Amino acid sequence: MASPQSPHQAQSMESTNVIFRTDLRFDPSYLKTTPGMVKIAAIVLNLLGFICIQSSAFWSNSRGVYFNVVAQGAFWFTGIFLLLYLLHFVEKFHNFMWLKVELVACALFAFLYLIASTIVVAFGSAAYSAAGFFGYLAMVLYGFDAFLKARAIKSGELAQGSFVVTKQTHVTTPPALP
Repeated sequence: MASPQSPHQAQSMESTNVIFRTDLRFDPSYLKTTPGMVKIAAIVLNLLGFICIQSSAFWSNSRGVYFNVVAQGAFWFTGIFLLLYLLHFVEKFHNFMWLKVELVACALFAFLYLIASTIVVAFGSAAYSAAGFFGYLAMVLYGFDAFLKARAIKSGELAQGSFVVTKQTHVTTPPALP
């Protein structure tokens, strides 16, 4: 049988506060985080795929043009979002649903890269095949980033900012004996 609890035990209370710094500032430490490294890698893959198509003799083929539209759309979206995170713009405007926008965009770019890479690989040109390879890598990267965003949304994480957990312990002492 369990012993009854003493009325003079410590009681703990936790509270969680969210801290946002609303000043714009350049912070390169974002580049060392997983989302930052994913964005850098995606930018590089977008450029490599674009260069492969542009260096081909068939750069004006509709398949190559479609691939380049996808690559440049992904390049600019990712580059702009990287800049927004580096300047803490996302933290300044924390009420906007940044993670959901990124989730939708990353899932969309993964799907568009699947189509674009498949059609350029099917063309048969060596430059198109190289672009398709970089496109498939970008597709996997954007799919991984979409997974990270979905997991962050599900767990209630912030796009940028920090949670501060404070714990207070209250102890009640028994009255003094006469």
